[in-house]
Amino acid sequence: MNWDDTTDDAIAPERLVGASADGEEQAVEAALRPKDLGEFIGQEKVREQLDLVLRAARARGATADHVLLSGAPGLGKTTLSMIIAAEMGAPIRITSGPAIQHAGDLAAILSSLQEGEVLFLDEIHRMSRPAEEMLYMAMEDFRVDVVVGKGPGATAIPLELPPFTLVGATTRAGLLPPPLRDRFGFTAHMEFYTPEELERVVHRSALLLDVEIDAEGAAEIAGRSRGTPRIANRLLRRVRDYAQVKADGVITREVAAAALRVYEVDSRGLDRLDRGVLEALLKLFGGGPVGLSTLAVAVGEERETVEEVAEPFLVREGLLARTPRGRVATPAAWAHLGLTPPHAGAPGAAGAGQVGQGDLFGA
Repeated sequence: MNWDDTTDDAIAPERLVGASADGEEQAVEAALRPKDLGEFIGQEKVREQLDLVLRAARARGATADHVLLSGAPGLGKTTLSMIIAAEMGAPIRITSGPAIQHAGDLAAILSSLQEGEVLFLDEIHRMSRPAEEMLYMAMEDFRVDVVVGKGPGATAIPLELPPFTLVGATTRAGLLPPPLRDRFGFTAHMEFYTPEELERVVHRSALLLDVEIDAEGAAEIAGRSRGTPRIANRLLRRVRDYAQVKADGVITREVAAAALRVYEVDSRGLDRLDRGVLEALLKLFGGGPVGLSTLAVAVGEERETVEEVAEPFLVREGLLARTPRGRVATPAAWAHLGLTPPHAGAPGAAGAGQVGQGDLFGA
């Protein structure tokens, strides 16, 4: 049961299956966070490797190497940073890239760190370039140069820093410049969870929330959680509410399925927005190809919302493909919505010889 606190997907509307969490939800989730690597579910390779790094650092009596965690929102990057601090017996300070817009902001944080402290920097790829360049020296030499004054009279004052561990988290590792990436002693990529792992997450959270749930009920929730622990816990809380009001408080497969029908989350974890995109693509455009702008207009959403919020999961699930000519539905999309694909050569069929929507409006 692991997740992160923030996401840089600011355009995403509030969704039950969204991977971001607001301040109120973060407070609810805090009680469910695992406190050590033994409690942390999933990410087996990352846990094994990180355990070795931390054990070796403790044996040497040194601070742990800097750690870079990458992966989609909601997979456990923030939780792992807190576990790193707990395992090292050190305090943790949490900030984010967007909050550090000037080198002075970073210098103020670094100069106040205690020896061995863990600094968690979320969305590290969104840090300003001057602060990023200051961070290079701080990570490597535990020193920063603070510039006092301006112009020819400016003076650089070296400031020694106590040894600390930086834990950086990013959803877009490709945006990190190589000099910054190379200064991390340990890097790990967080993978999406399997249904079996999510079942364990649901069972653990149900125990902490004092909710009675059977194995089939946990499997039903896990199967609709899009491989993300945060979503699994959110769905569990909504199903719990339904069970208390509409059932006897016990979550079974039938209760979970009925509750998630109310919240419009289907058997594969698609919500109203996801199905709206697929239905427009299949019913209005015969499965595509169709341009993104045209598809967004048909759904009644902004282009960015369709591209950044709905499409990544649809592509990952193999329900939609991005092509040079536009968006195209896969056979799995037709099957999921219970529709029959048009025959090749029929009006509206993809590749029927007519000018596609992707050609008219662009991909």
